[in-house]
Amino acid sequence: MGNETQYKAAFPDLKGKVVIVTGSTRGIGYEIVKLFKEMGSRVVVNARSADEVQTVVKKLNDYVSDGEAIGVAGDVSKYEDCEKIVNETVDKYGKIDVLVNNAGINMIRDSLNLSIDDWERTLRIDLFSAFYMSQLVARTMVAKKVKGSIVNIASMVGPIVALPKRAAYAAAKAGLVGLTRVLAVEWAPLGIRVNAIAPGYIWSSAQEVNIARGEYTRQDIEGRVPMGRYGDAREVAYVAVFLASELASYVTGALITVDGGWTIYGGWERLLRQIQESARQLI
Repeated sequence: MGNETQYKAAFPDLKGKVVIVTGSTRGIGYEIVKLFKEMGSRVVVNARSADEVQTVVKKLNDYVSDGEAIGVAGDVSKYEDCEKIVNETVDKYGKIDVLVNNAGINMIRDSLNLSIDDWERTLRIDLFSAFYMSQLVARTMVAKKVKGSIVNIASMVGPIVALPKRAAYAAAKAGLVGLTRVLAVEWAPLGIRVNAIAPGYIWSSAQEVNIARGEYTRQDIEGRVPMGRYGDAREVAYVAVFLASELASYVTGALITVDGGWTIYGGWERLLRQIQESARQLI
């Protein structure tokens, strides 16, 4: 999507920056790490599977000429794996400029039947990992005197809206936004900015799975979004890159929604269809 040359001109300060993106072998994480590399950054690809990581690293280095990509496999829900990711990055590049905490899982379970294992696993992956990585990276930034940026990929579910059967997921994402705000205030004097993005319905393989399970249809979602479509993972990546760049130098503690208007619309579906039809007649 769009003109790559145009985006490179907009973010010249990202060239040569060292960027870790957790959970970056697919979906939103992949588009984020790819866009940073297009901007000339030195990116660290992460996922639990070493084979998957190396496949994506090769793909990025083969097809994106700018920047450089390396991979560090690890389960970010484990503190020792987070230490490994940070240490290997510093050993390779000597510093870290940007961290994007993207790793996460969804959890759709009726709250009466949500198991303790599923509850704890969701919080470990979606919330605890972001604190582990943020603390370790911030310590490195302070030690290396880097004025850095941390971007947390949250969700509209939890911090802004509620959906049934998402108790663990919503609690984790709401906690992630709370964490973002506390770290932003605490680390601002250190020159470390911390922000969050709240994506809405972004098209992905996970959406295909949910539709196949009968959770909802594609029309259910597109008929509820004021913009009338799913988001693209690349559209989330643009915001992540902006927050990491000097264009956002006075932005910290923010939660930016990328949801096509989902969370601001308080009407009903028939009214939205009427609005959309009127708009089409004007175009």
